[in-house]
This record gives sequence, structure tokens and C-alpha cells, in this order.
Amino acid sequence: MENELESQERRREHETARSAPAESPPLRLPLALTMVALLIWFGFQTVDLAIDRRNLTSLKSNYDAATQEAEKIRTQVETLIGKTAELASKGNPNAKAAVEELQKRGIPIQSAAAPSK
Repeated sequence: MENELESQERRREHETARSAPAESPPLRLPLALTMVALLIWFGFQTVDLAIDRRNLTSLKSNYDAATQEAEKIRTQVETLIGKTAELASKGNPNAKAAVEELQKRGIPIQSAAAPSK
């Protein structure tokens, strides 16, 4: 009988030991919810940043065309100023007045520094 009582006590202790881990699942639920929430948040942030990057790339390509056009116009203006300076160095009074006005406004003139003979 004592053996049976001891074996029953051992079974109860063994069952009690098994039931202890059964109490931990409630702790897993908040952790799982937190991990799912973080996963959703990071996914949202990734998608949002990808959309922002696409929009910025689109804007940059739009400005690239305008920048190339501005460089083209700048080259034309520099050529025009250079030829005006050339005329001024040859003695054209209107070109001299234009060159003087450009110098007053702080626009550098490259050809004016090297007059032709």
C-alpha cells in the first residue's frame, strides 16, 4: 500500500511539474502580439520609404531636364558675352557700353581681358 501511495505521490508531483509550463503560454501571447505589431510597423515603414524614394527619383529626373536646358542656355550666353567683348576690343562703341554695364553688374568677361591686336 505504501508503494501505491508513494507512486501516486510521484505521479502527482510529475503532473504538477508538467502543469507548471502550462502557465507560461499567457506570457507568449503578448510577446507574439508585440512581434506581429513590430513586423507590421517595419513593413509599413519599408513600403513608405520605397514610395518616397520613387517619388524623389521621379522629381530628380524632372529637374535633370531643366538643368540640362539651363546649361545649354548658359553656354549660349557665355558665347554671346565673349563675342560682345571681342567686338568691344575691336572698337565697337555699343559693345563697349554693353561690356562696361556687364562689368558693373559683376558678370565676368573672359575675352575682355585678352584684347586682340
